Amino acid sequence: MNVFPFLIAMALFVLGLWLFGIADAVAGFEAAVFFGGIVSVSLALAIPMNVIGRRESGN
Repeated sequence: MNVFPFLIAMALFVLGLWLFGIADAVAGFEAAVFFGGIVSVSLALAIPMNVIGRRESGN
């Protein structure tokens, strides 16, 4: 079932975009919050490329 990995990836992607948006509002931790957004979006893109792709090709 590909629904669960998709939901996790979508949640990470939205979280990353939210972290990008609030990065300038967090005094003193702007770079850390922005970097967290980059990591979150990167993981969100890695899940479909690795997890979902392997499940479909492993018939």
